[in-house]
Amino acid sequence: METPKEIEALLKEKRIFKPSEDIVKDSNIKKFMDEHDIESYSELLEKASDYEWWWSENSDIIDWFEPWDRIIDKSKKPFFKWFINGKTNIAYNAVDRHIKTWRKNKVAYIWEGEPGESKKITYYDLYKEVNKFANALKSLGIKKGDRVSIYLPMILELPIAMLACAKIGAIHSVVFSGFSAKALRDRINDAEADVLVTADGFYRRGHIINLKANADEALKDAPTIRHVVVVKRAGNDIEMRSNRDIWYHDLIEGQSDECECEVMDSEDLLYILYTSGTTGKPKGVVHVHGGYAVGTATTLKYVFDLKDDDIWWCAADIGWVTGHSYIVYAPLILGATIMMYEGAPDYPKPDRLWEMVDKYGVTIFYTAPTTIRMFMKYGEEWPKRHSLKTLRLLGTVGEPINPEAWIWYYKNIGHERCPIMDTWWQTETGAFMITPLPITPLKPGSATKPFPGIDADVLNEDGKRVIGKGGYLVIKTPWPSMLRTLYKDPDRYIKTYWSKFDGVYLAGDVARMDEDGYFWIQGRSDDVLNVAGHRIGTAELESALVAHEAVAEAAVVGIPDPVKGEAIEAFVILKSGYEASPEMKDELIKHVRKEIGPIATPSRIVFVPDLPKTRSGKIMRRVVKALARGEEDIGDISTLANAEAVEAIRKSLK
Repeated sequence: METPKEIEALLKEKRIFKPSEDIVKDSNIKKFMDEHDIESYSELLEKASDYEWWWSENSDIIDWFEPWDRIIDKSKKPFFKWFINGKTNIAYNAVDRHIKTWRKNKVAYIWEGEPGESKKITYYDLYKEVNKFANALKSLGIKKGDRVSIYLPMILELPIAMLACAKIGAIHSVVFSGFSAKALRDRINDAEADVLVTADGFYRRGHIINLKANADEALKDAPTIRHVVVVKRAGNDIEMRSNRDIWYHDLIEGQSDECECEVMDSEDLLYILYTSGTTGKPKGVVHVHGGYAVGTATTLKYVFDLKDDDIWWCAADIGWVTGHSYIVYAPLILGATIMMYEGAPDYPKPDRLWEMVDKYGVTIFYTAPTTIRMFMKYGEEWPKRHSLKTLRLLGTVGEPINPEAWIWYYKNIGHERCPIMDTWWQTETGAFMITPLPITPLKPGSATKPFPGIDADVLNEDGKRVIGKGGYLVIKTPWPSMLRTLYKDPDRYIKTYWSKFDGVYLAGDVARMDEDGYFWIQGRSDDVLNVAGHRIGTAELESALVAHEAVAEAAVVGIPDPVKGEAIEAFVILKSGYEASPEMKDELIKHVRKEIGPIATPSRIVFVPDLPKTRSGKIMRRVVKALARGEEDIGDISTLANAEAVEAIRKSLK
């Protein structure tokens, strides 16, 4: 482990990690540049500022049944439409077209279950399984425009179900398998789904989670559901209700493995994915077949430089947009081989992921900063047990990565040879928005610059660009993979994303742009504390704490204060070998004051053994805040992977 002085030297903002010539010269983006006589990264971004040109040049990344005749319709903004009058189908592009090529017998998915069993499914296998389930859905009366809710763990039937819906023009709504019965019910009812696809159970940290029981509870008040299709995964005892529930394997038995693909307009709905809202009511983000397919496939091709011999592992859950875009649709459109894993990343040992990287020869690995910090806590010895020699690119997603975690990842997983693609994007954007390319000089902790064709900026309250300090992150021009609206709620779509600055998309994140035009994401604007009139991002505070050599993880929340408005409380996990003590608290307070300034001084630091996290690895700050405030009702914690952390924090607060 580097000394604090060595890390400080590494992390000065001017420190640039330049891409290797070997990676640059063979990259997909360099080939695009050569074809268009573009000589430099800056020239590429300048040329692509004509976003209609950029997306037009890349629209042939998918096949069109009928060509589009206009790139974009801006007549009813902010309800933009892309690839006007084009006809396509994303499932055709993800599966069917590969059956006509050499990829027919290429492995599409490598899947491993938490207990250790594994499967490989080729593109031809996937084609037949998608067709059988598409025909099965038709047998249940599902047709174009109907909604199908999918509540499945990370098993192969999940992408199969999504693709089957897309193939026949049904709209899927995937609900993360870690969500509670209430969360599932609310999403089913808002979508007015006709069918629910779920499983008996799945494995998590050696235990079987009874998913069907959750589904049954949700369906007590979900009147639109006519059929429940149940995948047998764990073999646990469940209740099957007659005339409603049917086993997946029974339903597909005897179904034809050929199914005609529905011809879809570019703007036809593909899926609804619900994301958190400040009101508590989830927002139903809507994506469509055409622009979403072009946007996701183009970004994956150029950012992660996907090639035919790569093994791509996006270690997210398909229940989130990361999984929709970059485990299912984009990599399949590109004809990739995709790694999928069912279980916890550190079960049964902290090297489970690294073991699989070596076992399957993974070449590109993409995960969340929270997961990286968890591995930092376990120590360097675990990745050192594995060669990781097949890796050539790394990536991060989901939240800002603090520079210390970036360096750890770069050194211990990438062995200082793998560039890190630090991507910023959202459920709403559908695809990467601010991100390096393999040709981009990197700054640890910065998502670097906007993807070609994306016009991002940082604005103050008056709508003026600010450089060197925090402001509102915005996107100033439309892009193909953007959400089209919020399901059944166009007024909320306008109010949430388009009302603060005229004609400009408000991301809801705070960011800073440095003098080189690099973006530093600081967290959600609703995760900003107002301390004595100063806006301080919780992500910035947490990054400062984690920068201390003793700190493994940290969560910062605001507590009402009669003088300051809000006071800062920090919950800290120490690394092995460091002791909680009053002296350590004083040291951390001094450290934060030095890193950010006196205004950022925590009023209290609480040492805890763990922090409450979802199964996707995100810290549930809502729960931490409720505990810090002494609230008895801390809300729904059914999505927690480690509910025991709640009681551990309560004890630490006494």
